Amino acid sequence: MSSLFQNVQSCDVRQLGINPNHWYVVARSSEVTNKPKSVVIWQQEIALYRDSTGKIHALEDRCPHRQVKLSHGQVMGNELECAYHGWRFNSLGECAAVPYLAANQKLPNCQIRHYPVKEQDGFIWLFPGNEALSVEPLGLPEWDHLNYIATVSVINCHAHYSYLIENLMDMYHGHLHQDLQAWAEASLQDIDEDANRVDAHYIAQSYYKIDKIWSISQLFFPSLRRLHPEPLDVSYVYPHWVSTLGKDFKIYCLLCPVNETQTKAYLIHFTSLNAFWRLHKLPIGFRQFVKDSLFGAAQKLLDGLVVQDVKMIEEEQQAYLQNPQRRNYELNRALVSVQRLMRNQVERLG
Repeated sequence: MSSLFQNVQSCDVRQLGINPNHWYVVARSSEVTNKPKSVVIWQQEIALYRDSTGKIHALEDRCPHRQVKLSHGQVMGNELECAYHGWRFNSLGECAAVPYLAANQKLPNCQIRHYPVKEQDGFIWLFPGNEALSVEPLGLPEWDHLNYIATVSVINCHAHYSYLIENLMDMYHGHLHQDLQAWAEASLQDIDEDANRVDAHYIAQSYYKIDKIWSISQLFFPSLRRLHPEPLDVSYVYPHWVSTLGKDFKIYCLLCPVNETQTKAYLIHFTSLNAFWRLHKLPIGFRQFVKDSLFGAAQKLLDGLVVQDVKMIEEEQQAYLQNPQRRNYELNRALVSVQRLMRNQVERLG
């Protein structure tokens, strides 16, 4: 047991960078239009935009002419035009046009970085690392599945990403959420880990059971909830997080670490309708209508959880900044595994 009383800061997890050789989520699909959008992934400023065909592109958010942000500009056809002097860049980051180029001048041989991007499952996934090492994004198979109702909440916290992951992997912190929590009395049963993920298996008392046509009303009326045991599995699938509670709920947290003290993430909650077999026999158009109509059904609960978590996470970060040598006493062995995974992922780059 003594090995669990870890000095969290001794392994410098609060100073770790990221392993860039993974897909990160930088925006929702609906957030990116033909008007450039500025995003940041671990100190790298990037301009996202759609070309004339609707395809997503990602360029370093810097015009090599005067070093101003390209995201201030506009999309012209399939090229991104700088707002300052009108220089244009293609999707490969090459200078494609200069409006005042003289007849005896050649286009500047300047190029900015372009990033692999994928539009998948309602989000924009970006790969900031070595393209030769690219793998498939985690993905959200429930996003388009007609049997799952989605709710999305955005997390913006002034803290290192490790604090957010530890918060999500530590199911004992349900004490914080009280009435907003979907479960109670979590108990850690087992942990599995390898080079890319940590799976922590808990048993918890769930408040919800989605098995009747009126079951969805449990989200709104606490008096209808009844405690019953369910498996609660949480996984750190580097760099993202996934959780399942029984057969009724699945949650993803898709990370976009900004810098050492700022993290953005998208929390996606899915409520399963798999128990309603009669619903599955109805026309697809009607099922899609039900899915779309119930989008965001858990918004108040999810946003409430985020507000409470962010407050604690930011306090942890501030305490560390004020005294990085102060010791934390940790009893949840899942967090020891989580810190080991974070450290090993970054050490791979060494």
